[in-house]
Amino acid sequence: MTTIKLKFRASSVEGRPGTLYYQLCRRRTTKRINTRMHIYPRQWDASEGRLSPEADNRGILLHYQQIINRDMGILHEIVDRMDAFGKDYSLNDIAWEFRVKCSGTYSLAYMEEELQNLVHDGKLGTARNRRRTLSSFTAYLEGKDILLSELDRTVICGYAKWLRGRSLCKNTVSFYMRNLRTVYNKAVKEGLVPQSHPFQDVYTGIDRTRKRAVGESVMLRLMQLDLEATPALDLARDMFIFSYCTRGMSFVDMAFLRKSDISGSTIAYSRKKTGQRLCVRIEPCTSFILKKYSRKCKSSSYIFPVIHTDDRNEAYRQYQTALGYYNRKLKRLSCLLKLETPISSYTARHTWATTARNRNTPLAVISSSMGHTSEKTTSIYLAALDESVIDRANRNILAPLNSLTE
Repeated sequence: MTTIKLKFRASSVEGRPGTLYYQLCRRRTTKRINTRMHIYPRQWDASEGRLSPEADNRGILLHYQQIINRDMGILHEIVDRMDAFGKDYSLNDIAWEFRVKCSGTYSLAYMEEELQNLVHDGKLGTARNRRRTLSSFTAYLEGKDILLSELDRTVICGYAKWLRGRSLCKNTVSFYMRNLRTVYNKAVKEGLVPQSHPFQDVYTGIDRTRKRAVGESVMLRLMQLDLEATPALDLARDMFIFSYCTRGMSFVDMAFLRKSDISGSTIAYSRKKTGQRLCVRIEPCTSFILKKYSRKCKSSSYIFPVIHTDDRNEAYRQYQTALGYYNRKLKRLSCLLKLETPISSYTARHTWATTARNRNTPLAVISSSMGHTSEKTTSIYLAALDESVIDRANRNILAPLNSLTE
């Protein structure tokens, strides 16, 4: 008699999710078939040998249960058929046939599993982007999953047309396409589907966005605002200025910046987005803000009062909540300064890059300073040059000809 059970193996690293697997038993031998499903110990009911639905915080366990039901059905069907056939068989025979039957991987299921692997590896920002893409693509498919082999040009072009029909801008459509393409290419690399280049007819670039930078005068006006009576606005203003003073440090890097990242006159940190190590010299304006928050956050290991836990997942949730709150406060500051275009968490970064460019800083220096992997990325970041800057440059170029006409 062959028995099939769902099992859970906890991770050897504390705080990391473990792996679900199927255990096959026959004639005192066992075999394990690993899955791509990862859960935390609290999500496993050891006494019942099943998932714990009350620990399902995002519907992932419901999705996993659907996969488990499908897999268990396939496994029992294989065993029943082999028993009925009358010939002897091994656990390896069952496992081999199971893999053959499951080789037709489904798109949405694969995306969900890849997303969970990102969470497992601590790549929470990328996981968030995959979640947004999965939700969008699921809506396009109206909840009906399709095989990865069915992910052809017709489907992708139809999805792009559907996104444009929802009045999304070019860059947003490209965002979903790039995320979906990354997942598809990963499946190709794993040998789950042959490469058919389904994305070659859709736009996957990054279009130049509207001007986000503000003038240096705006930064000075922000510095001079008296916000002592409004702590939330005061913090938003200080973090915005701090970003500008540290060559456009992103909000996520400021939120997770620790006191241990400061050594002497230098801030050394790794960008959350790329992992690149950056060192920034502490200038007087930066030092002023650091001293201010060293007094306010004496008991915290972080520089700013944004993250209040050492739990990785909870810390990321606090960051996401704080980012939305930060942008709302920046809009309020925009109203106080009567700016035509509201500032956002990206504005300080764009402003630093544009100011550096306007002061004739070489593009390669700006790119390296901001931690960009290519100058192409930096060029996209830079706001369009003010007409006055272009006019001055043109005047200098034409000076020899102008002298002849005066």
